[in-house]
Amino acid sequence: MSGDPRLEVHARLLVRYCVVARKGQTIGVSGTSAAEPLLEAISAELYRLGAHPFLRMQPPGLQEIFFREGHDALFDRVPAIQYDWARRMDAVISVQSETNTRGLSGIDPTRIARFNRAMEPIRERIMRKPWVTTLHPTAAYAQDADMSLREFARYVYGALFADTRDPLKHWTSLSRRQAALIAGLKGADRIEIEAPDTRLTLSVRGRRFINSDGRHNMPSGEIFTGPVETSAEGHIRFEFPVCTQGREIAGIRLVFRRGEVVEATAEKNESFLREMLALDAGARRLGELGIGTHPRLDRFVRNILFDEKIGGTIHLALGRSYPETGGRNRSALHWDFIKDLRRGGVVRVDGRVWMREGRWVSSGGKGGA
Repeated sequence: MSGDPRLEVHARLLVRYCVVARKGQTIGVSGTSAAEPLLEAISAELYRLGAHPFLRMQPPGLQEIFFREGHDALFDRVPAIQYDWARRMDAVISVQSETNTRGLSGIDPTRIARFNRAMEPIRERIMRKPWVTTLHPTAAYAQDADMSLREFARYVYGALFADTRDPLKHWTSLSRRQAALIAGLKGADRIEIEAPDTRLTLSVRGRRFINSDGRHNMPSGEIFTGPVETSAEGHIRFEFPVCTQGREIAGIRLVFRRGEVVEATAEKNESFLREMLALDAGARRLGELGIGTHPRLDRFVRNILFDEKIGGTIHLALGRSYPETGGRNRSALHWDFIKDLRRGGVVRVDGRVWMREGRWVSSGGKGGA
C-alpha cells in the first residue's frame, strides 16, 4: 500500500494529534517490516517537524522465535538498554503489523506471562509519556476479519476518518460526545448489565471515567473506568471470542462473587482460559469496564484495538487496572472480553436505564452515533 495517500493522513494523526511531537524531541517508533510504508510516513512527518524518529523495525516472526527458542532466564528480566530506551524517548508510537496472528499459538503461555511481568516497569515508564498504539493493515488481519486486504484497509482507514476531508474535526466531535457521556455518569455507583445469559452488577463509586478519543489508541472511541475490585456479582456470557497469544477462546461465561471469578467456562480453549486466570492474584478480578462508542466500527474483526470500540458494546477486562481511573487491581494480565448489547441488552446506572440495545436512552442517540 505504499503511495496510498491515507498513509500520510495516518502518520499525521499519530505524530501531530496523538503524541503531539515537537521540534527537537526523540520519538520511539516500532513495528515489523510489514509496516514499512507507515513507518516511513511517520518518520517523514517527524523529520518535517524537526523531531528525531528512533526506529525499531523487526522481522514479523521474531517474537515467536524469542518465545520458542529463548533460554529460560530471558523471560524474567529485561536488558538494561530497554530501560534506558524507555527513559530517553520523549514519546512512543507502536504499530501492530503482524503477518501471522497465530504465531504464538504453540507457545507456553507462562513464558509470555513471565515476560509481561518483567516488562511491567518499562510499560509504566512509557505510559507516563505521550504514547499511542495503532495498526497497519496486513493480510493476516484481513483474514482474521474475513475480508480482503483492500476491504480491511478501507475499514481501518474509515475508523481513522482518514478518508474524510478533515479527520481532526471527526476526532474532536467524538471526544465531545464521549465527554458528554462521562458528564452524565458523574457520581454514579451501581452499574447493572442485563442480556441473554447475563446479569451482572458492579460498582464504579469514586472511580473516574476516561475519555479515550484517539490519543493513546488510534483508532479509539470508548469511555472506560476501573470498577471497585470487590464489587462484581453475577454472571456474564460473551458472544464474541477472545483472540490473544495466537489463540481463540470462544463461548466464554464467567461467574463473579465479591468481585472475583469463581466459575469460568468456554466452548473452545477452556484450559487456556483457566491458565490465564491462574496467572496471579489479580487475574480473577476486573480491572476495566469500557463502553464502545465509535460510529464506524460495527463488525467483529478479531482485533481488540477495533472490536472493543464497536458502538453499542461494552467490554470488561480481567487483571491490571489503569491507575488514572482510580483502579487498584494489579496483575500481569489485562484481558478484554466484549459483550454485544445491540440485541437485547440493557445497562442501568443507579437503577436508571442508561443504554438499551446499544442506544443511549439519556441522549436518545444510537450507540456511537
